[in-house]
Amino acid sequence: MWWFQQGLSFLPSALVIWTAAAFIFSYITAIVLHHVDPVLPYISDTGTLSPEKCLFGTMLNIAAVLCIATIYVRYKQVHALSPEENRIIKLNKAGLVIGFLSCLGLSVVANFQKTTIFVVHICGAVLTFGMGSLYMFVQTILSYKMQPKIHGKQIFWIRLFILIWCGVSALSMMISSSLLHHGRFDTYIDQKLHWNPEDKGYVLHLITTAAEWSMSLSFFGFFLTYIRDFQKISLQVEVNLHGLTLYDTAPCPTNNERTGLLPRDL
Repeated sequence: MWWFQQGLSFLPSALVIWTAAAFIFSYITAIVLHHVDPVLPYISDTGTLSPEKCLFGTMLNIAAVLCIATIYVRYKQVHALSPEENRIIKLNKAGLVIGFLSCLGLSVVANFQKTTIFVVHICGAVLTFGMGSLYMFVQTILSYKMQPKIHGKQIFWIRLFILIWCGVSALSMMISSSLLHHGRFDTYIDQKLHWNPEDKGYVLHLITTAAEWSMSLSFFGFFLTYIRDFQKISLQVEVNLHGLTLYDTAPCPTNNERTGLLPRDL
């Protein structure tokens, strides 16, 4: 049995691979069509114009679904491992809600380009990166509280390192972006897709975009740490029938159907 066939380890793997593919394919398409500059464009810029925005939007919507599934499985896993720990239960529920909000933001970013409805796009980006960073923080705390009985110390330090990496990237992006947008630069800086080294604010632009890519990579790294945990879990679906037919509403004793979430041959 291959490593990605063990438990549900394919979920975080598919999430990272699919999202990375969305970024890469959109970037290549935008570069080939000369829609953006090849040197560190904003991630959203690579999915702003047609046809790459269609690819970008579709793939990120699927990535949001994969992210929801991954976050939910992680929630159920922690819940099963710590059924009587009140603090862990509260943190786990908070992590679920925060993670879902981040997924919602990812879908908003995918469907509202910055050149169409800029405010909505920015709100989606804030949800994605802001709630995503908070989700990483909650999960890192859970990893700390669950060690050494349930979680090893090594995975906690790895997640803490990635969290610090994400925090440094987020802080750099916030500072440079604030300076860029409040400085006396181009009036249409929010809609600008092409930058020249001679443009005012070019260095701040590069710092902002580099921080954005770095922050995205930290997200990838964090979800990859779930692979080993997910190898030890599987989900089942239980169907409770309340009638012998689909139109019969009278209660009657029937057998319940219980199967795995996915067929074994997958």
